[in-house]
Amino acid sequence: MKADHYDSFAESYARENESGLFNAHYERPATLDLLGDVTGRSILDAGCGAGPLSAALLDRGAQVTGLDSSAAMLALARRRLGTDARLLVADLAAPLPFDTGEFDDAVASLVLHYLEDWSGPLAELHRVLKPGGRLILAVNHPVIRPVVYPQDDYFAIMPYTEDYTFDGKTASLTFWHRPLHAMTDAFTRAGFAISVISEPPFSPDTPRELLPPGLGDRTSFLCFLFFVLEAVPRSAASH
Repeated sequence: MKADHYDSFAESYARENESGLFNAHYERPATLDLLGDVTGRSILDAGCGAGPLSAALLDRGAQVTGLDSSAAMLALARRRLGTDARLLVADLAAPLPFDTGEFDDAVASLVLHYLEDWSGPLAELHRVLKPGGRLILAVNHPVIRPVVYPQDDYFAIMPYTEDYTFDGKTASLTFWHRPLHAMTDAFTRAGFAISVISEPPFSPDTPRELLPPGLGDRTSFLCFLFFVLEAVPRSAASH
């Protein structure tokens, strides 16, 4: 995906993100729950978009740095956050403009599934974290694609494109499907230990009209897969 791809529908996406089911009532609450108490912690929000997660982290007492490859999305984040967070345009697929060990935690929520190659981004996220620092990330659940399209090979790493409507504006998004073992292999090669794999419920305050039809009394649905990774020091990871 081109770095500026979101520029053409940034405002529509941001409005949908504020109140939509998948972000406001599922991804964001789950990410915040996995982060826990962030008071005083320095956190990198990689792929921060218009800044809703960064805003929530600031409200919880974190020191936040946000980056996004879309200048239009960063402009919306600056409008929202002002000078409370450090914000910059940067591509997660390129070397990051931060010092080694600069952050206590990093979040890469709904970002990596746009990338074919995870090795460089994960290596850079590991580098900028303090030893023992955490990376919390969410990606499209790998089982969804072959369930919906059974002719697809679950074990192949392959791109697919889908159309989405954000606040009335349609956009085409291209993702990379990869099986679970390819994800976990990439994490460990980059020097991370896997602390948590989570398939969380949606937020209990979700309006019923937003939920998928036929869900009944269930409190969860297949959507994203969440991980908490620990940045193991390189000397320890090599043994």
